[in-house]
Amino acid sequence: MKRTRNVKIVATLGPASETYDMIRALHETGADVFRLNMSHGTHEEIAEKHKHIRKVEEDMGSPIAILADLQGPKLRVGVFAQGSEDLVDGAAFRLDLDDTPGDVTRVNLPHPEIFAALEAGATLLVNDGKIRLTVVECGKDFANCTVVTGGTISNRKGVNVPDVELPLAALSEKDKADLEFACNLGVDWIALSFVQRPADVEEARALIMGRAAVLSKIEKPNAVARFADILKVSDGIMVARGDLGVELPVQNVPPIQKRLVRKCRAAAKPVIVATQMLESMIESPMPTRAEVSDVATAIYEGADAVMLSAESAAGDFPLEAVSTMNNVATEVEQDPTYTQIIEASRQAARTTVADGIVAAAREIAETTDIKAICCFTQSGTTALLTARERPRVPILALTPLQTTARQLCLSWGTNCVITARLDRFKMAVVNAATAARAQGYASDNDQVLVTAGVPFNVTGTTNILRVAPCDERLIYATDPE
Repeated sequence: MKRTRNVKIVATLGPASETYDMIRALHETGADVFRLNMSHGTHEEIAEKHKHIRKVEEDMGSPIAILADLQGPKLRVGVFAQGSEDLVDGAAFRLDLDDTPGDVTRVNLPHPEIFAALEAGATLLVNDGKIRLTVVECGKDFANCTVVTGGTISNRKGVNVPDVELPLAALSEKDKADLEFACNLGVDWIALSFVQRPADVEEARALIMGRAAVLSKIEKPNAVARFADILKVSDGIMVARGDLGVELPVQNVPPIQKRLVRKCRAAAKPVIVATQMLESMIESPMPTRAEVSDVATAIYEGADAVMLSAESAAGDFPLEAVSTMNNVATEVEQDPTYTQIIEASRQAARTTVADGIVAAAREIAETTDIKAICCFTQSGTTALLTARERPRVPILALTPLQTTARQLCLSWGTNCVITARLDRFKMAVVNAATAARAQGYASDNDQVLVTAGVPFNVTGTTNILRVAPCDERLIYATDPE
């Protein structure tokens, strides 16, 4: 589908959006990527959603990316004899491995790995940070704490440990089973939760074995501290502001978001800004002004994609939420200030022939009457490098590989077209002209830029740039070979 904006929209599927008709409507309204949350639903239910997405893709003739988001290890307290207790500021409270139902003085924390890593002075956050505890004394099976910020604590509330690196793998046994299921299903991206170190990503990559691209969710302070190394081994990044805002002071999150987005763009790797973007639209057909500004800010920063979670998965107005995001993105990208910000933040990282080719393509397109940049790509790298340039003209990513076309649906400005496998540059030019006309980006009287690599069908060989007419008769007349 031809979009009128470059930033992509990720919509999470759930009870409010699991039918074929709704998924199709969401795609028509603006969703480019569908997220399957592996924390919810059985494998059978997830497979049904996947089937509907692929049917929509087939019926509408446009590639759609599917992102499977793994749950990650969930740290939770046990249960209370009364169901819940009210903790007051300054009170003593104990966490231990005893599975006896808790009371106002203690509760089970069935995670010995937490106790193994804790030190006196460490902070524990319960129930999304609403309750804050400070460790006074700890051992291999207990932690005596002081309640710094009290509140109601109830059964199986989540626990965050912000200032300690936990000896936990990012992949639980459930995650490994979900990962294998999702890869066999044929998803395009796997999102990893609870990433703390590059080794977490490398472990997942070894299990994925090239069957999907790897996206690391940045939601831990340790991940922020090691971001450069995590980015190197990841194919994409999600700035998961929910847990990040629990484990760090909330005022730290906006500057972190800006830094991470810029670093991803410099590395030519797609980045999603996620969590609570249009939260009020779970129950309201209209967003708040602050939410609209939040979405707009992520777009002004240069994010590849913005994401809806419960708004599209379980809310009362999933279509309105996608429509709102689409409208905000369209309006922002038409703002001259947007172009100024994006171009001012462009970083010259040109160390390869491919870097030079895509930079030249962007400069030529912006100084002459070029209607589109057409990139022939195997792995998607050329299209990602072109997207990093944030050109003012559309990007057509042409590839013979369906997997590449789907994965590129997450990248800024890429309009993906599946083409035949080629062995001559002239046929690449013909295919580019045909695609530009068919997609409505150019007519016979226009010109496009074509980038490709010789030899063909080899990853990492981008070395040709040509300005070509869109009239195939002119192509054959001027390039008979």
